[in-house]
Amino acid sequence: MALAETPLQVADNPAADQDDAVPGSRRWRGHWGIWLPGGAIVLIVGACFLGPALFGLPKPVGGNVLESYLPAGSPGHLLGTDPNGNDILSRLLHGGRASLFIAATVNIVGLVVGGTLGALSGYVGGAVDTVIMRVLDVLIAFPSLVLTLAVAQALGPSIRNTILALAFFSIPAVARVARSAVLRLRGQPFMAAAELCGTPAWRVLFKHLAPNIAPQLITFAMLGMGIVIIIEGALSFLGLGIPAPAPSWGNMVADGQLSLSATPMLVVWPSLALLLTVLSFNLLGENLRSRWSGR
Repeated sequence: MALAETPLQVADNPAADQDDAVPGSRRWRGHWGIWLPGGAIVLIVGACFLGPALFGLPKPVGGNVLESYLPAGSPGHLLGTDPNGNDILSRLLHGGRASLFIAATVNIVGLVVGGTLGALSGYVGGAVDTVIMRVLDVLIAFPSLVLTLAVAQALGPSIRNTILALAFFSIPAVARVARSAVLRLRGQPFMAAAELCGTPAWRVLFKHLAPNIAPQLITFAMLGMGIVIIIEGALSFLGLGIPAPAPSWGNMVADGQLSLSATPMLVVWPSLALLLTVLSFNLLGENLRSRWSGR
């Protein structure tokens, strides 16, 4: 019953009929708009989490000041060193690890909490829907970036506090997406059949609704990854995210701007890593949205 589309939707979409006749993995062949950014994300994640150990890179902090400002290509330092003698490549990969971990955690919290609240609100309706949505509307009404800065300032700079500040404002957006998707499904025949069979509400939510709204939520999460990475970089740049000397792409840009005219690559490398990562997640999210909306 919990199919991603109803029989009526399939009948109205000849392309979907043809697509559904193709075995599982073949449906995604030729979708380079998905495979290319997806492959880039896999490479970025693999480099950040496995690269330092595989390539035997030095620690990202505690470098030798006598080796400061070494140029790219120096022995043992592929991208050179920063003013403190720390290996730039090592800091770049460890900083990406922190940014990806924060973004993934924030989006998981948003999907679980916001998705559950939105699905419950849309399915139950009535007073439950009114209470949940009015509370979330209050949170959405405030400028999220300003409040995120205020919360981060109040809690202090740390990975945990950055996650809390960002997750708090990701929940309402995910909840609204989940609620909207559930409202579109409430009148479908499989929902009526499940209710007529006396299926418990929790089973309807998790067995029938969750698989059908998953594509929308996954797409939203991919776009959310890029947004969270940018905001985390901004917080770290301002000294409210990951505290120095721990590496983050944001605080690497902040440190590099102090000697921008002499060593511009200290800003270019983390900026380029930030750009490629956010672009990959955005392209993947947009192409997934186009792929699933056409079915």
